[in-house]
Amino acid sequence: MPQPTVVLVHGAFADASSFARVVPELLADGLRVVAPAVPNRSLVGDAEYVGSVLAAIDGPVVLVGHSYGCAVATVAGAAPNVQALVYLAGFVPAQGEDLGELQGRFPDSDLGPALIATPFPGGVDLTVDVERFPAVFAHDVDPAAAAVLAVSQRPLSAAAFGEKAPAAGWQTTPAWGLVATADHTINPEVQRFGYQRAGADTIEVDSSHLVMFSHPAEVADLIRKAVAAVPA
Repeated sequence: MPQPTVVLVHGAFADASSFARVVPELLADGLRVVAPAVPNRSLVGDAEYVGSVLAAIDGPVVLVGHSYGCAVATVAGAAPNVQALVYLAGFVPAQGEDLGELQGRFPDSDLGPALIATPFPGGVDLTVDVERFPAVFAHDVDPAAAAVLAVSQRPLSAAAFGEKAPAAGWQTTPAWGLVATADHTINPEVQRFGYQRAGADTIEVDSSHLVMFSHPAEVADLIRKAVAAVPA
């Protein structure tokens, strides 16, 4: 089998550039990396889109998700060429569970009061208030970088929180997880619960939600572990 391709699935309020500090480390290892632009319109639709990306890849895949992207990766991770899942500070639902149900088991984070709802034809978009973005999302990221990220958010449709996951790749695929212990966007207990249920090999990092920016070396090392575990 060829060396795995690493597919990076960004989350809500961000885009593929959120992996900008991790990608160079993976490329330096000689890995093929794909970082698609997820529509952030619906859990099922986003997973289908990522699934189309996976279907175009010849060979095994290590599928990495961040934040909401972990839920997308969970559903898309049922694809036959996905050999490992890596979860970064994210939601990991069970089959038949929606993100609202998962979050509802635990105390709320600081995200809810910071969200701004903007109607669009057919739905409502959610973004994080620009002034509150650094504290909620990226308190340990360079302030200049956090300011750019705050004004370049990729919105998430509110409908995505209420859609039930039609599949859960972790049921048949080995998983690794990173808990961001200083996360103000997704309660770390939500992360721990999802990872434990998925049987993920888990590490904890004292980080904001945007762990790929503030701790790229730790993130890259976790991905390397998943890559190394894929059968040759």
